[in-house]
Amino acid sequence: MTDTTVPPPTSTFGPFRPKRLLVALILLSLAIAPGHLGALTREMMIDAYIAVSCFVAATLLLFYGAERVFKFRIGDALSRAKGWQVPIASLMGATPGCGGAVVVVAAYSSGHVSFGSVVAALTATMGDAAFLLIATRPDAAAVVLPLSFAVGVLSGWIIDRLPVPEMRTEAHKTGELAAVIGRTRPQDYGFLALALPGLVIGVMDLMTFDIAAIFGSVAPVLALAGTALGLLIWSTSKLTAMSNDKDSPVTRLAEETSFISVWVIGAFLAYEYLAAYGGLDLETWFATVAPLLPLMAIFIGLIPGCGPQILVTTLYINGLVPFAALLGNAISNDGDALFPAIALNPKAAIWATVYSAIPALIVAYGFYVFAPGFLN
Repeated sequence: MTDTTVPPPTSTFGPFRPKRLLVALILLSLAIAPGHLGALTREMMIDAYIAVSCFVAATLLLFYGAERVFKFRIGDALSRAKGWQVPIASLMGATPGCGGAVVVVAAYSSGHVSFGSVVAALTATMGDAAFLLIATRPDAAAVVLPLSFAVGVLSGWIIDRLPVPEMRTEAHKTGELAAVIGRTRPQDYGFLALALPGLVIGVMDLMTFDIAAIFGSVAPVLALAGTALGLLIWSTSKLTAMSNDKDSPVTRLAEETSFISVWVIGAFLAYEYLAAYGGLDLETWFATVAPLLPLMAIFIGLIPGCGPQILVTTLYINGLVPFAALLGNAISNDGDALFPAIALNPKAAIWATVYSAIPALIVAYGFYVFAPGFLN
């Protein structure tokens, strides 16, 4: 692997990056705004942290920690996998949460894997909605996750055999992407210290425990503290999106989770603001015309992030959409892995999303037509 050290961004003053600092200040201002706006913003920040950020941190720590403990680099291992590259990428994508798919996106951006591997990982991933489905409908999860993995493998192999144009720049090909942070910082340890209990709360929340009754004000305070620390890390970061594998696993999870969390918060707030102030009602949309439910779920799957996908899974669990819609959404959605993909290579991210929608249409409507009552 070539030296991946690059100069830090030039648009900085002191330790901060002005544009990122402005975004962070806007988000914090919305959170402390009076009335319904502030309450809604804080609620979404808490939900984003507990339901998404902590799970992303956990899966990234799992992958990056394994690299350090077993002394190997996932990118290099994927490069050497040759014919197994696509199945391994699909398996990483199918891992509950977004960490596996994020790692594959990073490997593509550093020139280690093919574009078909990215399509395989993004097609296979169900994101954080997988945790909710496993906790509440393990019978459906036992079908969705293996089927998504198989579709991901097939899609990746097909893409790698098509004349797809090269979408990486020379920096992507040579791996000259991420600056080295260096020694693990106090804020990295702080981020991990908040994320671990947040993960416990998130798991309990997925298992439908009454979090407010058990933890009281501890859960929201912890989530808001973790969100604020993540904004600090992101607004002072040298990185564009993905971390350098020369950094410690704790630094890497803090940097990448903070980056992804900003996008997730933005997605959560955009949806909730539209629902609260713009009249958006997805449940009403779903209830309109039954044959369009799988198609609508697939279109929602194209939205970056896990929030809308968790909504589709919730609608399925409550019997409001059929299994075919859930399956279409699971295959088409790219979870939080799409955020770093957009930041690093927008063209590749867009095309990968388009390609994942094609098998989603085929499989979803296959179930809708030939097995309409399956797992409903």
